Amino acid sequence: MIIVNPNNPIPKYLQISAWLKDAIQHGRYKIGEKLPSEIELSRMCRVNRNTLRQAVGELTADGLLQKVKGIGTFVSSVESHPVRHKLNRISSLGLELQQSGVREKTRLLKKGYEVPTQYVAKNLAVSPNSKIIAIRRVRSGDEHPLIYEETYLPADLFDGILDMDLTGSMYEIFTREFGVILARSAQTIRAVNLNRKIAQQLGVKQNSAALYSESVTYNDRNMPVEVLYSYFRGDKYVFEVELGQYHLTP
Repeated sequence: MIIVNPNNPIPKYLQISAWLKDAIQHGRYKIGEKLPSEIELSRMCRVNRNTLRQAVGELTADGLLQKVKGIGTFVSSVESHPVRHKLNRISSLGLELQQSGVREKTRLLKKGYEVPTQYVAKNLAVSPNSKIIAIRRVRSGDEHPLIYEETYLPADLFDGILDMDLTGSMYEIFTREFGVILARSAQTIRAVNLNRKIAQQLGVKQNSAALYSESVTYNDRNMPVEVLYSYFRGDKYVFEVELGQYHLTP
């Protein structure tokens, strides 16, 4: 049985995760059952253990598998459980993943000063010729890429932030290190297909479905403090909105 086709353009770890998912859903591996060891699965798939771990991380983030330290990996469900993002408040990814039982990790891609685009300058209320702070990151859960982020900040408000560790919660840094009170956020969301650059960062194929968010966050004085572009993997994220009571218009 050939599990991984080396001529297939789909990454090997995604081929393995698709095979494992199919095996779980068709009852080959049942809920509560322990999977074969990493060594045995690597041999079956004819890949190295790092590739195998990436595939297992994919299904762990989905909620199909659960790792028990020192014991092994067990089937926990036959259905995927995407991360749920509630839109009723300003929240951090780390907290959302923690609530989903997923370990968060952030990879810093690039940081520095840039000249803003017209859109960013307008929404940060800065001069188009000024320099702003730009930070690009990939957010992961259990080693599985979930979100590609581009953060843009007014340089005068966050002087010194580029010397800090930017692999944790940015909102925690804003609040603790700079005393910024995050009062509200205006957010727009739409469906997109990922370009090649961002798809590679998220470990999916070009043109894969994603949710794209643009948000402008304001402090307690109604001044913009952040413009954030976020690309959420369409197969890993669900946005949840709670609505109030309906009132008949007179």
